[in-house]
Formats: sequence, structure tokens, C-alpha cells
Amino acid sequence: MFQQMQRWIRAGCFERLVEDTRLLLRQFAGRKGQPTAVCIDSRTLPSTPESGVRAGYDGAKRRKGSKVHIAVDTLGHLLALSVTPADQGDRTQVEALAKDMQQVTGATVEMAYVDQGSTGPTAAEAAQGHRIRLEVVKHPMAKRGFVLLPRRWVVERSFAWAARFRRLARDYERLDTTLKGFKYVAFACLMIANMFIQLA
Repeated sequence: MFQQMQRWIRAGCFERLVEDTRLLLRQFAGRKGQPTAVCIDSRTLPSTPESGVRAGYDGAKRRKGSKVHIAVDTLGHLLALSVTPADQGDRTQVEALAKDMQQVTGATVEMAYVDQGSTGPTAAEAAQGHRIRLEVVKHPMAKRGFVLLPRRWVVERSFAWAARFRRLARDYERLDTTLKGFKYVAFACLMIANMFIQLA
């Protein structure tokens, strides 16, 4: 069964499933098929003995593992995803995510909401090369406790959705491509369930 799953992952079956389901969900919500605004963020998954060989150390989170970078539309549906060692900064993945987003959507994305980890001219120029403008959503100067950030709560909710899958609580995979594939599997399951709710 796992070998069959690997073949489906390599063939990009789950990426296509996520893409088609996202189009339907956006239509159900009264939106255009392809988004013009997206949200980008990352999450560090702790490493395990299987993944430790390629793990990096995230100094900000004080955690060793792999970092999952995702881009979602404003409804929280997955557009693009990349996996790197945790020591790779968010701004280094803006180029790859911007390229994948425009390829998936047909170059409809115009703006991306990001956190302060994606600030700086390097990230801005990388996004601008794909005709995307970065909008940095900053924390309030005097925050106390939990603060709901405009726009960016959407991508945080998407991470929370995926965290319900125990296989994705840590990086259990020897290959980063397998971790990426299982992320797409999780989002495909979540989005299909959402679609059935819409149809009910």
C-alpha cells in the first residue's frame, strides 16, 4: 500500500486533486476560480531518527527539524508547498512559492500576505519577479496574550487543520518528497470533506 502511495505522490495525483477541489470550493463560496491574494507562512516540524539526517536547527523556535512553507488562498485552501531543513529562512522560499503559485493559478496572484520573516528586499524582489506584491502583516507594538492578526490567521488555521493528522505532527519521513506528499494528502482529505459539507 505504501509503495502504491509513493507512486501516486510521484505522479502528482494529490496535487491535482487539491487543485481541482480548490476550484470547486471557491465556486461554492462565490469566488473566482483562481485567487488574486494569498497568505504565506511556515511551520517547523520536530525531527525524528528517520528524518534527522536532513534536519536543520530553527533558532527562532529552538527546534531541530524540517520547515514546511505553504501558500494558501484567502479561504485557507492550499496552493503551493515546499519542505526545507528548519535552518532555511522564510524569505529564501518566496521565489519557489511564488513560481509554483503562478504556475498553478495561471499567474492570477497579485498580492501575498506574509509575516516579518519574509521582509527585506531579497524576498520582495523575488516575489516581484513573478508579479506578486508582498504585504507584511506585523504584530501590534504593545501586544498582550493572543492577538488575531488580520489575513494571516487564515494560514495559521490551515496549519491547525493539517496538525490533526498524527503522521504530520512530526517529520517521520526519510525523504522530504514523502513529507510534502503527505501534506498534499492531508489537504486533499480536508478539502474533500469540506466540499461534501457544502453539498449537504
